[in-house]
Amino acid sequence: MKPLQSYNSEEIEALELALKNEYNEYKSKNLKLDMSRGKPSTKQLDISIDMLHILENNKDYFDENGTDCRNYGLLDGIPEAKRFFAELLDISPEEIIIGGNSSLNMMYDTIARAMTHGVLGSEKPWFKYDKIKFLCPSPGYDRHFGICAHFNIEMITIDMLEDGPDMDKIEKLVSEDETIKGIWCVPKYSNPEGKTYSDEVVRRFANLKPKATDFRIFWDNAYAWHHLSDKHDEILNIFDECRKAGTENMVFEYASTSKVTFPGAGVALLAASVPNVSFIKKQLIVQTIGPDKLNQLRHVKYFKDANGLYEHMKKHGEILKPKFNCVLQTLKNELDGYEVAEWNSPRGGYFVSLNTMDGCAKRTLRLLKEAGVVMTSAGATFPYGVDKRDRNIRIAPTFPPLEELETAMKLFCICVKLASCEKILSNL
Repeated sequence: MKPLQSYNSEEIEALELALKNEYNEYKSKNLKLDMSRGKPSTKQLDISIDMLHILENNKDYFDENGTDCRNYGLLDGIPEAKRFFAELLDISPEEIIIGGNSSLNMMYDTIARAMTHGVLGSEKPWFKYDKIKFLCPSPGYDRHFGICAHFNIEMITIDMLEDGPDMDKIEKLVSEDETIKGIWCVPKYSNPEGKTYSDEVVRRFANLKPKATDFRIFWDNAYAWHHLSDKHDEILNIFDECRKAGTENMVFEYASTSKVTFPGAGVALLAASVPNVSFIKKQLIVQTIGPDKLNQLRHVKYFKDANGLYEHMKKHGEILKPKFNCVLQTLKNELDGYEVAEWNSPRGGYFVSLNTMDGCAKRTLRLLKEAGVVMTSAGATFPYGVDKRDRNIRIAPTFPPLEELETAMKLFCICVKLASCEKILSNL
């Protein structure tokens, strides 16, 4: 196999013709495969099904202090649930607010409250600024960027490096501009590249010196326990590092069991310093009388402790590992040597990130969609949906059955090569 760029025009045209024939064979099958989101498969959802009956079987609806979880109350969560998540994240229960099923919803609410009332340390609500800005490590999570777009927050793209976002640029920007109010981070098995921030990066985050007194790091720890094997990434505790630096008010951390138990019926949380928690609770009193405490109770009784969740996550890993292997092996078998794409081999998380040749991502996904396979839109992993190099594609292997995934990935590789041939021929 030789690099596609070294082919002469006759060789490229012959390959293009062969690829079109293969492509049309797949297209004739009328495929309808959806790989657009990182959703757990039915098999993954089934491993938690017993949790739904744990309260029903025991007729025990009370928390450890005797509060009836069927009733109102406990704005920030039942005590055993706060203690359970505190053990998982290595923080104190006093630093946790438990919400509903969605950490994304809690992030949205945090921004919404900041817009109308500011955060701890704000001189004024964020909406009173002519413009506020967020830093957006990219490729990143499209729904983070969607929140910014919804609130008309200007987004500044920060390149993702091998050990995390470009800290030189981040340090410079936040120290100079008081209208930069936050940064989005997926610090472990990042979406979509599967990267984990290095110790140095975490320490540099903790030691940021922002010009804005109300700057916040939105630490979305969505994949904290989502390992694909026994050999997995570790990350420093951002709160420990912030305490050393005296910046513990600077971080909002989010996590959930959405991809641990049920995305539609998980438990989400916001972790922050005690002063931040106190500030937020005063606002939450107006917003809600409390989330679903029965669901919190189900989770705690089912898992019992952190080790119970870790063992549960091994079952997820056993289901997902063959799917990730399928993706990576197919990419290797079909694309290695052509030098038309590069991709990551994550040790956890929910995605594989692939970069095509510049200018080929949109065309690749258009070909794929026309043949019946839908993936996340090209550009979605960048602010405003614009990938200036038009090359990044997020592959979500988790939802389809393995057989369908194998078909989709073979077709995907044909589309990558076909788009690459077209690009090279257009430049000749």
